[in-house]
This record gives sequence, C-alpha cells and structure tokens, in this order.
Amino acid sequence: MAVVRVSNEDPVVDKKPVRRHMDGATAQEQLLDAAESLFYRDGIRAISVDAVVERAGVNKMSVYRQFSSKDDLVVAYLRRMDARFRERIERSIAKHPGEPAQALVQSITDLVERASNPDYRGCPFVNVACEFADREHPARVSVACNKEYLMAADPQLLADSLALLVEGVYAVSQTFGPGCGPMRSAPATAALLVQSACGEGRAEP
Repeated sequence: MAVVRVSNEDPVVDKKPVRRHMDGATAQEQLLDAAESLFYRDGIRAISVDAVVERAGVNKMSVYRQFSSKDDLVVAYLRRMDARFRERIERSIAKHPGEPAQALVQSITDLVERASNPDYRGCPFVNVACEFADREHPARVSVACNKEYLMAADPQLLADSLALLVEGVYAVSQTFGPGCGPMRSAPATAALLVQSACGEGRAEP
C-alpha cells in the first residue's frame, strides 16, 4: 500500500508588505520616500497612487490624510527635490568662501560628478516639465520656482549662460550617457563664461 506523506509546512505564498500603524509624520516621510523613488525613475504619469502606497507600506487612507490629491503629493515631492538641489548648490559654494567665480565653477563641477552616476535620470524638474504641458499646473509652477533659483546670479547674461549650460548637462547625461565628453567639458566652459563676465582673473575648472 502506498503511503501518502502529508507535509505540515504551509504553502509558500506571495505576501504583501505588512502595513503597521504609524504616526502621521512617519507615514508622510515613507510616502515621500516611495514617491521620490518611483516618480524619479519612471515618471509621474506612469505611477499610480496605489503604486506609491504599496511601495511605502502604508494604507491608502494615509495618503489622503497627508495629501489632498495626487497633485498635492507631486508638489510635495518636487518641494523636497528643490530643497535638496539648493542644499547641493550651497555645499558647492561653501567650498570656495569669498570666491564667487570659483564657487560658480565648482557648482558645475559637482553637477557633472552627480550626473555621471549610472542611476542618474536627469533633472527631476526637466522631467516633470516634459510630462506636463500646462504651465499653470501645480507641478509646472514648482518647476518654475526651481529654475528661478538657478537664475539668481548676476549679471543676467552670466545667469542665462550658466542656466543653459546646466540644462545641457541634464540633457547629455541621458542622451550621450554618464561621463561623456560634452558633460566633462562643462566645468571648463563654465570657467570661460565666468571669466568673460567678470573680466578679472581666471576661474579655474
């Protein structure tokens, strides 16, 4: 007679992330962490609120307790990215206290290093601008605020030139690839622009 052996082990099943109760501030941070990862990698329109909830490991009601809509979540994500952008610029400037020309070139050098990371997906604000045509959309308003910060240098022609250079680095990081020739030339180009605008000394790349 054949003996049938019955396993006492439970069958292996796919388990969804365990959603534990958490306070509002923690839920908000986890939602923003998830949104940042997914929105930056795949784009905003391609990612649903459900996908963000699943990645964050919170319940869906947590989203609407913290954010009134997906647009509100997108704006919060962009506000976080803008704060980090400004912090990076300030760190670059701090490397050359009292030397504004060198500080400007340093900010381009640091951007090139960041954009050479294999995981770099370009400027999140440029990416958002490509996804949303309506300039009155809250996401596009956030883009405009970020770019206005970039244009704060003086004189205006130098600000315009450096802004064009920065946008070029963002673009070639995705078209030519990390560490490409056009990207590596950016610090030297920035030094020439600063030297031309200031008319004094030489800003080394």
